[in-house]
Amino acid sequence: MCRVRVMVADDAVLFREGLSRVLGDAGFDVVAQVGDARALLDRVRDDPPDAVVVDIRMPPTHTTEGIEAARVLRREHPGVGVLVLSAHVEPHYALQLIEDGARGAGYLLKERVSDLDELGEAVRRVAAGGLVVDPAVVAQLVGRRRARNPLDTLSDREREVLAVMAEGRSNQAICQRLFLSPKTVEAYVRGVFTKLGLHQGADDNRRVLAVLAFLRG
Repeated sequence: MCRVRVMVADDAVLFREGLSRVLGDAGFDVVAQVGDARALLDRVRDDPPDAVVVDIRMPPTHTTEGIEAARVLRREHPGVGVLVLSAHVEPHYALQLIEDGARGAGYLLKERVSDLDELGEAVRRVAAGGLVVDPAVVAQLVGRRRARNPLDTLSDREREVLAVMAEGRSNQAICQRLFLSPKTVEAYVRGVFTKLGLHQGADDNRRVLAVLAFLRG
């Protein structure tokens, strides 16, 4: 089985080294570590990896260099998965990244790095063309209030299913998270899409894009 090739970009040396070691121990092949967005773009152009993990704020201004680099990578190297790490919940950046490319993109809070299984799964999913959205971002979007909110028509269990679905999870993952049978999950998913007037979509990526488009509306 081929190891997933990953590049890590973060200006904090200790965090970058620690993340690289964690990924290496988890079975990834960390082929480069860089401290700024320009260096990341140059290394990817020289030798495209399967995925990159990049901090949202990078030198020189520490504002949006990381997310801008991610958008360039999505445009110039659509086969490279991009996982953006952020210290804060910023749904607008997450949505920008996901909308830029319907494949191989993710937004995760840095605090999730301590959960090695979740981090490894996220990197593998973006490398394989999947979408990853941090649960905290989904929770904030689901919790927003609108004058006329169709989410109010959902049952508590349907809301739980919607939240997990919006993270980019499959029906099987929803089964495991909520301890439900496959047929029960299918019924809840159908109910959610029917009540929200969404098309279910033929794959997980289209499904999560539809859900996020609704949640941001």
